[in-house]
Amino acid sequence: MTARAWLLLALLSMLWGGSFFLARVAVAEVPPLTLVLARVLLASLALDLVLLLRGGVPFWRSPRWRDYLVLGLLNCALPFALLFFATRSIGAGLTSILNATTPIFTVLLAHVFTPDDRLTPPRLAGVLIGFAGVTVMLGPQLLSGLGANGLADFAVLGAAFSYGLGAIRGRRFRSAAPLETAAGQLTAAALMVAPFALILDRPWEMALPSPTVMAAVVVLALLSTAAAYILYFRILAIAGPSNANLVTLLVPVSAILLGTLILGERLEPRHWAGMALILSGLCVLDPGMRARMLALSAHMRR
Repeated sequence: MTARAWLLLALLSMLWGGSFFLARVAVAEVPPLTLVLARVLLASLALDLVLLLRGGVPFWRSPRWRDYLVLGLLNCALPFALLFFATRSIGAGLTSILNATTPIFTVLLAHVFTPDDRLTPPRLAGVLIGFAGVTVMLGPQLLSGLGANGLADFAVLGAAFSYGLGAIRGRRFRSAAPLETAAGQLTAAALMVAPFALILDRPWEMALPSPTVMAAVVVLALLSTAAAYILYFRILAIAGPSNANLVTLLVPVSAILLGTLILGERLEPRHWAGMALILSGLCVLDPGMRARMLALSAHMRR
């Protein structure tokens, strides 16, 4: 991966780093399916507006609308619903750990379904080391809750598997404009989720959410979804599905660092140890990053 790809991946991890917290705030007052609909609908409206202003091809005029439907299901509708369902029963920490299995599923699926993104011992080792780092950083004690809410645990693993399939499917859009792909995917997801949310949740009968929850939904839609998926498809185009989904290893790191910078939270030894393991795993995955880290270390010693 290039330095630019790593920079985009770090930025994406920051945008997604707060999504678990925002979802936890919003799902207290908004049912999961309605929350998914609000997230993808607001995000798609924003991106479709930008796309039309820039003269792009929206979902309803695109010859690839069927592909957008599949992508919207795998990358948005299904995993969002599963994650929001899970956050009602398990904490954000355990959710983040289970969601960090996404790169594992992705490298295995890429090995089976792609001709050039093959599973190698260093790649598998790097992903497993990174996953261990996420577990150490968030606290191995969180795993003691594993199995207490088995359905929620499997829901998060199902979301991770769906993200892996979505990344493989997204290879078809490597030459497309990221804005167009993100808008098409989110519009398709909104169309798929709307009937279920309207029939099952009947949102018009619910009490109006609090200003805090409404603000959380707007930020979740515009930053953690609309802007984030433009970045995601850019990374997918330049680095491939296995590398793009490494972001789930960086999301907990970004969440911890944002909490330290914004909320004044204290970094504990397990945070440093976990981040060191994640960095080690990424260096195993990418020799170029290892060389950059060694060069930076040598520069700092001077």
